[in-house]
Amino acid sequence: MNILVTGANGQLGNEMQITAKGSRDRYFFTDVCDGYEHLDITDLEAVRAYVAANRIEATVNCAAWTNVDAAEDPERFDLVEALNAKAPENLAVAMKEVGGLLVHVSTDYVFGKEPYNIPCKEDQKGTPTGVYGLTKLHGEQNIIASGCNYVIIRTAWLYSEFGKNFCKTMLNLTATKPQLNVVFDQVGTPTYALDLAKAIVTILKKPVSGIYHYSNEGVCSWYDFTKMIQEFSGQRGCDVRPCHSNEFPSPVVRPSYSVLDKTKIKQTFGVEVPYWTDSLKACIKNMMGK
Repeated sequence: MNILVTGANGQLGNEMQITAKGSRDRYFFTDVCDGYEHLDITDLEAVRAYVAANRIEATVNCAAWTNVDAAEDPERFDLVEALNAKAPENLAVAMKEVGGLLVHVSTDYVFGKEPYNIPCKEDQKGTPTGVYGLTKLHGEQNIIASGCNYVIIRTAWLYSEFGKNFCKTMLNLTATKPQLNVVFDQVGTPTYALDLAKAIVTILKKPVSGIYHYSNEGVCSWYDFTKMIQEFSGQRGCDVRPCHSNEFPSPVVRPSYSVLDKTKIKQTFGVEVPYWTDSLKACIKNMMGK
């Protein structure tokens, strides 16, 4: 099978490159930065041409605007909407035209406005609190409306050895700061991008259209996440303290509870989901070369 992966230079895109090694499928990794085949997925005709030229049978969309705070700038709205809503629609249209599959990565940020304290299921109504979540929800809606064969995977708190992410930031801060305050009143589950990439590879073998949730198992706060990063890295010189989210003003209100229910993806595809601390330990080991 010929598989297109967009956003190849991001966290998930890099992990997809690792999982693709040795595969019998033929992968095509694209991005808009140096080092990759250039593909502007906001340009429908460019997407159509690439799909035709390479006989693409499935697309994994790892590309998105992910800077949550910067997305709130009104001058950036059109760009964020283009990347998070129009681009997925273009990929969906292209896959529909060739009878292919689109695997699209979405986010827990499509939830958040309505109060809840049980894990979010796939059929829960989207109530985003900011532009990032809103545009990602638009992307989901556009894919479904296209009529293509799709698998939408909502994930949360993504981290890896690649790019910018919370884990790498906290590794640096706990190694260089004597004290650090981290919010404890936002709860969710970290997701190791390599685990998600492996789940996507499994799904590509026998896809079943629909929306699914994937994160690692378990629940924690950002404070708990940081404490375990510190523990596994051995950097215990920093005094990490819990604080309230209102102590860090932000242009967008983040979901206070964004735990995802993964029952559907496990039952449908037989995906094994690692516990979050086990995956975090493995990732940090990789990053520190141990």
